[in-house]
Amino acid sequence: MVTTLDLQSNSICNTGVQHLADALKHNTTLTTLHLQYNQIGDVGAQHLSSALRNNMTLTTLNLRCNQIRNIGTQHLADALKNNTTLTTLDLQYNCVGDVGAKHLANALRYNTTLTTLHLVGNQIGDTGIQHLAHALRNNVALLTLTIEFNIIGDIGAQHLANALKYNTVILLLSDISVN
Repeated sequence: MVTTLDLQSNSICNTGVQHLADALKHNTTLTTLHLQYNQIGDVGAQHLSSALRNNMTLTTLNLRCNQIRNIGTQHLADALKNNTTLTTLDLQYNCVGDVGAKHLANALRYNTTLTTLHLVGNQIGDTGIQHLAHALRNNVALLTLTIEFNIIGDIGAQHLANALKYNTVILLLSDISVN
């Protein structure tokens, strides 16, 4: 029985992801899926989001470096609102931006199982961090948030600092000095 599937660094595009997503809707054993360094994009993210709404076993999804922008992030965030199994989502080095960060922040208001969110190198600025920081005030599930190599300035740092006054559960907030 396969519990981990590592398909990183291939040439998987949205069509290939659609087939994987269809399989995930019915799969009951896979807990970890590595799809980093492919070409999934927004359409592929939409397919995976559909699977996340139905799959009850996947706990780790790695989508690092897949050209996912704010539209794809919105689809993933919508799926996260009701998903109760995913604990780790890696979106490093995509193009989430401030709009995508806003969608993820909205999902964090509802999601109670995601413990690790990687958003390194996603062109997230002060506005996006403001949304995430506001969500962190009440989210008690997220333990790790990595956000280095974005475009967070002093205002964004202030928003994070204010959020951490209320959030006493987050264990690791990445070094934002490299923003």
